[in-house]
Amino acid sequence: MPPKPKFTREEIVEAALKIAADKGLKALTSRELGAALGSSARPIFTVFDSMQEVFAEVRKAALSRFEEYADKARNFTPVFKQVGLQMIIFAQEQPKLYRLLFMSEKPEAETFDDIVRNLGDMALLCVDVMQEDYGLSRDEAKLLFRHVWIYTYGVGALIASGMCSFSPEEVQEMLSNDFFAMLALIKSGKAGNCTVIPQQR
Repeated sequence: MPPKPKFTREEIVEAALKIAADKGLKALTSRELGAALGSSARPIFTVFDSMQEVFAEVRKAALSRFEEYADKARNFTPVFKQVGLQMIIFAQEQPKLYRLLFMSEKPEAETFDDIVRNLGDMALLCVDVMQEDYGLSRDEAKLLFRHVWIYTYGVGALIASGMCSFSPEEVQEMLSNDFFAMLALIKSGKAGNCTVIPQQR
């Protein structure tokens, strides 16, 4: 009979996520994880086949934590601005996890649609609100969302990498200025085309 696991899958992932959040993914080794659990590394591999499998679960857990931030936007108006603010707050409070999710090297570059899909139905809700509140066509609302999200991502990357620090007031002003500048460009008819925000599976 295989040995009975000393720790549950959830306990191991929770400990691994804490290491990744505090020290970064590079610090997440089997020895470090075992120490965090108060054990050797051996019990980890009664639950997981390899550390690569642990890394994959940590990324899923980090995404779930990001979704908790994004979901808070539902309680505010306008929702799309709050999505941006929550993304910035995530970068400020969880810089290592922001870098893990949005700034890690990948074998192949993702499309914008792949990245947006991580927001779940929040992206579609933002597009709906933009379309209704500002009298935009569906494509115009999608283009506005795309641009604002990319701009917000960039601000978050500057914060998460430690390159820049912004006050809450500066963040609000930057996001508002960018939003209304892009809205004016779209209204002028000079903003070009957009890609489609995917429907949820």
